[in-house]
Amino acid sequence: MTQEYKGKSVYKGIALGPVVVFQKNDVQVKREKITDAEGEIARMQDAVSASQEQLQKLYDKAVKEVGEASAAIFEVHQMMLEDEDYQDAICNMIRNEMVNAEYAVAVTGDNFAEMFASMDDDYMQARSADIRDISNRLVQNLSGHAPVDMNGMEPSIIVADDLSPSETVQMDKDKILGFVTNSHTAILARMMNIPALIGVPVELDALQNGMQAVVDGFAGTFVVEPSKEVCEQTKARMAEEAEKQQLLQQMKGQETVTKDGRQVHLYANIGSVSDIASVLDNDAEGIGLFRSEFLYLGKTDFPTEEEQFNAYKQALQLMAGKKVIIRTLDIGADKQVDYFNLGQEDNPAMGYRAIRICLKQPEIFKTQLRALLRAAVYGNLSVMYPMITSTEEVEQIFAIVEEVRAELEAAEIPYKMPEQGVMIETPAAVMISDELAEMVDFFSIGTNDLTQYTLAIDRQNAKLDDFYNAHHKAILRMIRMVVENAHKCGKWAGICGELGADLELTDAFMEMGVDELSVAPSMVLKVRKNIREYSAN
Repeated sequence: MTQEYKGKSVYKGIALGPVVVFQKNDVQVKREKITDAEGEIARMQDAVSASQEQLQKLYDKAVKEVGEASAAIFEVHQMMLEDEDYQDAICNMIRNEMVNAEYAVAVTGDNFAEMFASMDDDYMQARSADIRDISNRLVQNLSGHAPVDMNGMEPSIIVADDLSPSETVQMDKDKILGFVTNSHTAILARMMNIPALIGVPVELDALQNGMQAVVDGFAGTFVVEPSKEVCEQTKARMAEEAEKQQLLQQMKGQETVTKDGRQVHLYANIGSVSDIASVLDNDAEGIGLFRSEFLYLGKTDFPTEEEQFNAYKQALQLMAGKKVIIRTLDIGADKQVDYFNLGQEDNPAMGYRAIRICLKQPEIFKTQLRALLRAAVYGNLSVMYPMITSTEEVEQIFAIVEEVRAELEAAEIPYKMPEQGVMIETPAAVMISDELAEMVDFFSIGTNDLTQYTLAIDRQNAKLDDFYNAHHKAILRMIRMVVENAHKCGKWAGICGELGADLELTDAFMEMGVDELSVAPSMVLKVRKNIREYSAN
């Protein structure tokens, strides 16, 4: 009997195939009395070593498939495994209660996970799932159960209550037709270019492996045991999508120009140097948003000037003269880093983050700026500053930049002054964009945060999905205002948020006179096709 469920799409695509129900390989842990505590602790240390090796392999695999920023979670898991408090708690329980390592790990994992989950800080709450993940891995290794391996299956639609990053990356990408999960975890599916739905209220017990199903990322539906008619329609749509993808390849090498001859710059958003292969493969004309915080995430200390310089230099050299716009450090809100010691905040999205950290802790900012100015010698670099709300902030930024420039000059270190712009992602920046335009070289509109702040909606809160309207008139009017104010001062304005890739809005952006769009690499050719079909006449 056909069953249809609704969910939220995280990657638009369509797939038809057999279901594989992903059941966690949970080991039943029993409390057992032991006589040799030190022997049990040695077993635990062996399991830690085995887990570290597995996580390193997962990290290496993830870097190749989804990029360094998304792979950083496995470095975080490795660090958490090495945490002294976590390991001491396990060892103390083994020694004090004379219990088996499996039991000590399971109880310690539950205790730490509950402690994190009860904290007010969103970042710490998220660590609760990570603790459970590494504890489960340790128990599996102690029990001789290898973590679940689904690589031998035929191409299938994976259905699960939840999928951790480690579970997702372990799977053979070529064998996965689509993902369907109960949770609101945005897994790595978007980066893997696989149709995926989250928040689907399906009972796993109601499914059997091998059942036919359809994942429709366009409609946000998951159809189990579809009718023959629906199967035929789906196959036709899949063939149509494949044909569209093939036709899109013809966009490679084409100019991004409207029918009436207006040139538009079409760039790509990336999270790390390893993503540049995808930028080049999809024929983007440059990089419109390089998220520099990947250098800070998943580490135990601040990246050095040399580390940053080498990463920026490599990106510029790989792009061979094409524009690379690097956003300065945007840590805070949903991107927390322990060694920054940012402290707990009731509302981190509107708190101590991004440029505010840089201006309050200029030594961090100056290290990054030195690396950027030095790297600018090797290519076509632009730098943009996030979370701007005032002209005073821009004045402070430029004063620090001048200090860095003067220091490099005095030390006779080669450097070059890059083009400097600001991100427009707060209503305040929109309203003073006429003044900001006189100060900077360009604007890049970050529509994700701009929408969040304008509509007073937390993007991470699934309960608010029905109220979130990215096409709200207020947002579109703000974009128009920013573009007009930039043009009055002879400056260019682009969009680097998710709206830039919204194909329903391409014509509206062209009509507004948007100069540049920066989108996920996989969307470049689709957006180029839309732009080439637009005419103002």
